[in-house]
Amino acid sequence: MKVLALELSSPVGSIAYCGGQGGLDFRAFPADRKHSGFFYENLSAVYKYDGPPDLIVVGLGPGSYAGVRIAIATALGLRRAAGARLRGLPSICAIERTEYLFIGDARRNSFVFAHIADGRCIEGPLLAAEEEIHARLRHAPDQPAIATQPLLQFDAIIIEQPSALRLAQLALRGDGVDDETLEPIYLRAPYVTSPAR
Repeated sequence: MKVLALELSSPVGSIAYCGGQGGLDFRAFPADRKHSGFFYENLSAVYKYDGPPDLIVVGLGPGSYAGVRIAIATALGLRRAAGARLRGLPSICAIERTEYLFIGDARRNSFVFAHIADGRCIEGPLLAAEEEIHARLRHAPDQPAIATQPLLQFDAIIIEQPSALRLAQLALRGDGVDDETLEPIYLRAPYVTSPAR
């Protein structure tokens, strides 16, 4: 089975293609707004070499709102063109560690928290205040605390990025749910204001 995995939830994006002509093609690149073209450059190079996949796996976040939505939209278009199956997985499960606590900046004085073991969320993801995150870290001092960017509020944070290769591995073992639509993982309701009359 040929698997294409797309991960754009963090400052370092990645693409993995497993089972193609070369066996494995993995590419990582900056994924901030200044470097958004790198995703499509790398995807085009991988796709031309290996052809259409049988399964497309997408990291659903939580993380960069724009990055996750770009990955989902791209996957939906490629699925339609290739007739491939589509699967989504939490991006925070795609870090190359056996067990860890994930912490992310959720803006508005809140943070994302999740406890990951063997590529699966065993708690979360959920929104938490800074004090609650500190309490959770004290409660599990032996677990590494992972974030995708520096968080000055917390000591001993290890910076690591989700990997498209890990997403592909999780999908190949059967994790995730096949879905024809896919939605980013939202931890709060959208903040929308109505126009003044």
